Amino acid sequence: MNKINNSKNLLALNKPKGYIVTRSDERWRKTVYDLLPEWVFNDNWMPIWRLDLESKWLLLFTQDGQIWNFLTKPGSCNKIYEIWVRGYVTDEHIALALKWVESPVGLLKANFVEKIWKWWAKTKLRIQINEWKNRHIRRLFWAMKDPKFGTPLKVLNLTRVKIWSLDLDIESWKWRYLSEEEENKLLKK
Repeated sequence: MNKINNSKNLLALNKPKGYIVTRSDERWRKTVYDLLPEWVFNDNWMPIWRLDLESKWLLLFTQDGQIWNFLTKPGSCNKIYEIWVRGYVTDEHIALALKWVESPVGLLKANFVEKIWKWWAKTKLRIQINEWKNRHIRRLFWAMKDPKFGTPLKVLNLTRVKIWSLDLDIESWKWRYLSEEEENKLLKK
């Protein structure tokens, strides 16, 4: 049996809904550090990117400033999400999302959008982005209108399922170190 060598630089958390990605919160909401061992907080492990309160799944942490800078540089890392959108998502919406959509926070776009499933006025999509703006995907769809009702499209559920080739098998609420192989794959991009 081969021994798996763990990274000393990166750990991953399967973040559930209801936790914010911050070290502390003035409104006393639960933070991702409540899910991790105390030493992660005390030793200043930093989250790489963010997920909002209602989003879930893959979140990485590091103590290494160079790794943090490399992975958070715009365009450095593709992230893939599965989302449920309330509203009728058309092929025109998808084409627009792949170009640029004007939003209150500026221009937003996706690199890839695939319709997975549609049920009444809800659509499940797989979407890839390689830049990060606060609530990027939610604001991207909110800036587009439902053709039937004229209301903004709304992301109901957002789950980050992959970062580059990382598709980690971690149960909700759990964490683990990345293997050295996983770290090398991520940092070679």
